[in-house]
Amino acid sequence: MSDLFRRLAGKAADEFGETARFLGGVIAVWFVLVTFVFAAFHIPSESMQPSLQVGDRVLVSKFSYGYSRHSLPLGIGYALPDSWSGRIFGSLPDRGDVVVIRDPDQNINLIKRVIGLPGDRIEMRGGRLYINGDRTPRDPQGTVRYRDRSGVLVEAAVYVETLPGGMEHTIYERSDTAPLDDVGPFVVPPNNLFLMGDNRDASADSRVAMGLGYVHRDEVVGQAWTVLFTFASCREEEGLFCPPWRVWRPL
Repeated sequence: MSDLFRRLAGKAADEFGETARFLGGVIAVWFVLVTFVFAAFHIPSESMQPSLQVGDRVLVSKFSYGYSRHSLPLGIGYALPDSWSGRIFGSLPDRGDVVVIRDPDQNINLIKRVIGLPGDRIEMRGGRLYINGDRTPRDPQGTVRYRDRSGVLVEAAVYVETLPGGMEHTIYERSDTAPLDDVGPFVVPPNNLFLMGDNRDASADSRVAMGLGYVHRDEVVGQAWTVLFTFASCREEEGLFCPPWRVWRPL
């Protein structure tokens, strides 16, 4: 009986050890992937509409601009001292890239579009974006009506904006006289970026000097590549836009 018990105990110990090694391997592979390759981020706000909708799960490339302490998963990097700043294999984003950044003042991740690079002069005049003195073209696409997260009815003009270099993206403008429609000029410091949301009148971005302001390149977590999926839903109402389910939609 004792021999049988020992055999069963030994078999159970072997199976437990094999399972533990398998789980350890899975965790190690996951850690490497979300640190060096890709990670998913949730979109909690309306600031990047229509490119990103509330509830979208976005796949973010960790390798596009190099690695920093913000690349580590589970908030590990945020617990490291500030002296662990800097990037390995670092590079600047391109104008028009959608990036996830770490806001050190609020200790949260934000997602915005890169509008200004180091040395650029950025200005808003009457709702129009000027980059280095040139007005950015925008092509009207009509209007959209929807309810925001609090249920308030919103109507916005829809434009396709073309950045220097030819990058096109769609923006919302509720008006051209909102508080952030006449600000600047801003001259982007070295190693910093000027970020804006595509939903121009619903985005607290680099135009808010006492808010997000300029973003140092070391605070960039990665580049948003695609919308994996979304769990968000809205109540369909006649004449109002209700975002459809989105699965694997590139930005």
